[in-house]
Amino acid sequence: MRIVVARCQVDYAGRLTAHLPMATRVIMVKADGSVLVHSDGGSYKPLNWMSPPCTLREGATDDGQVEWTVTSTASGKGPGDTLRILLEEVHSDSRHELGVDPGLQKDGVEKHLQALLADHPATLADGLTLVRREFPTAIGPVDLMCRDAAGASVAVEIKRRGEIDGVEQLTRYLELLNRDPALTRLGPVRGIFAAQEIKPQARVLATDRGIACAVVDYDALRGIDDVEDRLF
Repeated sequence: MRIVVARCQVDYAGRLTAHLPMATRVIMVKADGSVLVHSDGGSYKPLNWMSPPCTLREGATDDGQVEWTVTSTASGKGPGDTLRILLEEVHSDSRHELGVDPGLQKDGVEKHLQALLADHPATLADGLTLVRREFPTAIGPVDLMCRDAAGASVAVEIKRRGEIDGVEQLTRYLELLNRDPALTRLGPVRGIFAAQEIKPQARVLATDRGIACAVVDYDALRGIDDVEDRLF
């Protein structure tokens, strides 16, 4: 990554036009070819940028001032899609080898919820016990296959945010599972739709299809937050 701190003027021309008057800014040139112009404010968003694929050419104006020309090479974009950066004074110009980034690892995503609920299935319904995680079916794995206190099979679909698509997914699993005599010997396989947040439309659809809903308290499952100690 190349990071340049400079007093600069930026002009974009293409699908629209935009102008940034002369001021001190940070210019980032990433290994993927993207160029971003930041100010010392405005949150995380750049003031202007050019997404890859694009080419950067360093040149000079007729009066000798340093000028960068960034041109988009993406298909479907016009030849005039250009970012011009006029550098009046460069305060800093440095390059850094960052290496391969492992990517963002989110806390509280579905796989973490699944692991916690597999250890504590009774938080979803009294007497619920785990049979298997990632229970295989012909159309994909069910997050948790459990048994209730009476021994009947219960399929659990887990989402961070429960929406209609998740209910539809669980419905397809249940239709398939209920054709398996090994699972239905003690009655139909029922479903539980579990999420940290369940949208009202998803709850209505789940209830209409006989699927129970369970809102998961992630911090309580992790032992960080004790529900009984809350004031409200």
